[in-house]
Amino acid sequence: MKLDSARLHELGAGYTSSAVYHVDKSEDDTQTTISLHLQELENPYKKHWLPDEVMDARYTKMIEQGLSLGAYDGNRMVGIAIAEKQAWNRTLWIWEFHIDSAYQKRGIGRQLMDQMAQVGRAAGCRVMVCETQNTNVPAIRFYRAVGFEVGAVDLSYYSNKDTTDFEIAVFMKRFIE
Repeated sequence: MKLDSARLHELGAGYTSSAVYHVDKSEDDTQTTISLHLQELENPYKKHWLPDEVMDARYTKMIEQGLSLGAYDGNRMVGIAIAEKQAWNRTLWIWEFHIDSAYQKRGIGRQLMDQMAQVGRAAGCRVMVCETQNTNVPAIRFYRAVGFEVGAVDLSYYSNKDTTDFEIAVFMKRFIE
């Protein structure tokens, strides 16, 4: 597979969510608790990002590792999974995972993720990891449907003001061994 930057940006330019997971944290000397509570929104949350040449160059190098896959309808890419292995903890880190909106709800995402699990096992990985946001409820629901669970929450992954700026990093994990 070769990176088609334009197609990647068509597939993964953003998302819309009608709900968010509100994140609560409490902490004292004896206990720290972080919880996620689903809340419906009056107005959908919309996230859009622009192409990034630095990330495209990084993704090109990841694809060269041979652990990334695409899903195709003829010659047209309709899904993509860009991944790299982290050898120190035997993790297949899936940096990008997108299915063309016209092809969603057909099982293509599930098949692609199951193939990623096979790729990960063949590479000696024990777990797959995807990072998303508490605002991307459709992604969290998809990951759960294909065997992932919340493995971690980072309250300052994107900035020093993540909790006040509304987006919290949610790390989804699927054990593959």
